[in-house]
Amino acid sequence: MNDYMRALHQRFFREPDVSELEEDIENTRQEVRDCLDKMQRRRLMHLVDSQNLLKEEISLASFTAGFKLAWGLSKELEADGLYSFARRRQTRPADK
Repeated sequence: MNDYMRALHQRFFREPDVSELEEDIENTRQEVRDCLDKMQRRRLMHLVDSQNLLKEEISLASFTAGFKLAWGLSKELEADGLYSFARRRQTRPADK
């Protein structure tokens, strides 16, 4: 199921425009990087890479949770009978 959710996520998820925030993060990373020695820079890059992986996993988990919620709501509505506007108008008392 996880592969299916990944495929749906790739198909339907549209990443929001956060270019200003990404630019700010990159500028800050560069400032910090310039103050570090080689070993510390590697650790910083590992941290950045780990954060990116975490962001991707959270995005997929959020998408999956939303999909499951929508699926559950759909099943609930289906169990109660699909909503029909025409049927609703027929069963509603006439407006005065």
